[in-house]
Amino acid sequence: MSAHAKKRKVDAECRVFNKNWTAKYLFTEVRGKAVCLVCGEQIAVFKDYNLSRHYETKHAEKYKNLTEAEKARTSEALLAKLQTQQGFFAKLQTSRDAATKTSFILSHKIAKNSKPFSDGEFVKECLVDSAALICPEKKEAFEQVPLSRRTVTRRIEDIAHNLELQLQRDVGRFDFFSLALDESCDVRDKAQLLVFVRGITPDFKITEELAAMQSMKGTTTGSDLFTEVNACMDRLGLKWDRLAGVTTDGCPNLTGKNVGLLKRMQDKVTEMDADQKLVFLHCIIHQHVLCKSVLKINHVIDVVSKIVNFIRSRALNHRQFVALLEEHETEHRDIGYHTAVRWLSLGKVLKRVWDLKAEIREFCEEKGKDIPELSDEDWMADFAFAVDVTALINELNTKLQGKGLFVHEMHSLVKAFMRKMQFLSSQLESKTLTHMQTLKEVAPSADRLSRYSSMLGALHGEFSRRFEDLRTIEDEMHMISSPFTCSVDNAASDVQLELIDLQSDAVLAEQFKSKSLLDFYSSLKEENFPNMRRHAQKMLVLFGSTYICEQTFSMMKFTKSRYRSSLTDDHLSALLRISTSDIQPDFDALVKAQQRLDFSH
Repeated sequence: MSAHAKKRKVDAECRVFNKNWTAKYLFTEVRGKAVCLVCGEQIAVFKDYNLSRHYETKHAEKYKNLTEAEKARTSEALLAKLQTQQGFFAKLQTSRDAATKTSFILSHKIAKNSKPFSDGEFVKECLVDSAALICPEKKEAFEQVPLSRRTVTRRIEDIAHNLELQLQRDVGRFDFFSLALDESCDVRDKAQLLVFVRGITPDFKITEELAAMQSMKGTTTGSDLFTEVNACMDRLGLKWDRLAGVTTDGCPNLTGKNVGLLKRMQDKVTEMDADQKLVFLHCIIHQHVLCKSVLKINHVIDVVSKIVNFIRSRALNHRQFVALLEEHETEHRDIGYHTAVRWLSLGKVLKRVWDLKAEIREFCEEKGKDIPELSDEDWMADFAFAVDVTALINELNTKLQGKGLFVHEMHSLVKAFMRKMQFLSSQLESKTLTHMQTLKEVAPSADRLSRYSSMLGALHGEFSRRFEDLRTIEDEMHMISSPFTCSVDNAASDVQLELIDLQSDAVLAEQFKSKSLLDFYSSLKEENFPNMRRHAQKMLVLFGSTYICEQTFSMMKFTKSRYRSSLTDDHLSALLRISTSDIQPDFDALVKAQQRLDFSH
């Protein structure tokens, strides 16, 4: 018994009926009430008269002839028995809590990995069988873990609600936030709108979470989307005056100048503060992929697709081609399809076909399939050029992917790629193929090289045209990413004086070299650099792409597949929230809530 419990018992005994010493030995205090050690009955009001009456009417006849020593021993025995019973029930409650918490943790893992709810029963079967072999004495404990399909469903609902509550608490601390929006259809052709929020706190802690998955029952106009976004923000407690920017994939119902979602969002913000301007960005990855259309290499892609389809569309051809590759002991043992929807697919397929061109030519000759382009030097030169350029585009694409990238980092990668295009264009013009290794293998003519140089120039121009939205905030991005080298003249007027103070501080200059941007700006004193901190928050919180939305849509396609097409919108939303969240569920709070629920029933 703890010291606190002993003190409470002593205090209780001091209050017990002092004139009737027998009553003193038969009662103890439990949760503020007197409990009879003999029959276990509780006396609601701890008063002398109540205790005496209970003893006289129910137990006096049995204990009236005992001596004081016998009464004390009997009292100790009865108290020890009560404590043993209480310990048993406490142990039983602890065991139940452990089983409940295990149920929540395993349900969380099931949702995190997009597994069916019914897999809980399979997991439990594995646990029980393993316990029977490894620790038979614990088998019964594992059997008590509730993991039926209905239980897992409830657990996942509770976990998703817990994560949303934690996100709501985090939202209250945001100084600024931005949104990433994208809309797509699931396997049942139901439009689903994903809204991701990225917020930054006064200490420059960034939170990036799924704000909502809204199911669009009817049309998906700008008005419909705005209604859903507004409802999402109200539910989470996001304030319009703290919205810094919105990033989309550029579809018309989102970006329409007159009735699109972004126009309505800007109007909403302007109503509240005429000086507040939102930063609207078109997904950098999406725009970069669209830029390759200016290369005009369809005549290469069409032939490559025809070759791949000839080999892969017939099972016999495919088996024989794989056997040929094994016979030649090539590096690649198969060839894949090109999928237009997948961003990296084209470059990989072109490279694979180029590496296997000799084997493909041999296979086509054996099959009597005439592919005249494989013998055409000009076409092969175009093919080699396409391989090199798409490899560079894929390299940029891979660097732009990832969660948590800052917009200035992505912009720097795009600018570096544009400089590469200019550099390679000038090299091709001067007949230098140092960095075009595939093209170097075919030794193209001077006219071809001049044409390829122009194509790279056109690609550079397309990049420059499509990324105009980034140029509007380029100076501010540069000021935040390189505050000690940026021009004060190009900075916003409210930060110019602070920027001079910053650039003149040698200590801060050394700190900037050794710290991350978030740590550096967090260390700046609010009283000295309030505007610099605010501008940094606005830039660092922006989404540079809708990559996280695309990634979640891929997860949605896997989760709500044709085998689970009846999954409800609420359950799909819960699964996506759990599988994308970096927040750890509060399992202890969930178990306590379950205790209260069980008690109420």
